[in-house]
Amino acid sequence: MSIRTERVASMLQREIAEILRLEFSGELQSMITVTGVRVTKDIGTAYVYVSVYGAPDSNKEAAIDELKSFSKRIRKSLAKKIRHQLKGVPELKFFLDNTLNEAARLEELFGKIHAETPSDDPIT
Repeated sequence: MSIRTERVASMLQREIAEILRLEFSGELQSMITVTGVRVTKDIGTAYVYVSVYGAPDSNKEAAIDELKSFSKRIRKSLAKKIRHQLKGVPELKFFLDNTLNEAARLEELFGKIHAETPSDDPIT
């Protein structure tokens, strides 16, 4: 990404997180955190990655669908906030970010491997 797209992505992440926290907290069924935003070169589309906390895996997809249904309203609120910074507001596409789940799973696997490995080596 170029410096401009990185700055726009960072700004969008902050603004979308604030919009979700202030305007949509009562309507959302789960606690949602915006973990990252990636924008296309022409800044026409923003890929918004979110984590859903306190919900089983089946409800996480429902939370993403809920965000997708709010997409137009979120975009309209975003337009009010960034109207002086960008010419147009990018289309928002929401995705579930499973990074934390994957990291926990890998940590568990490494723990199992470490427990199964004989410790004959005096260094470890």
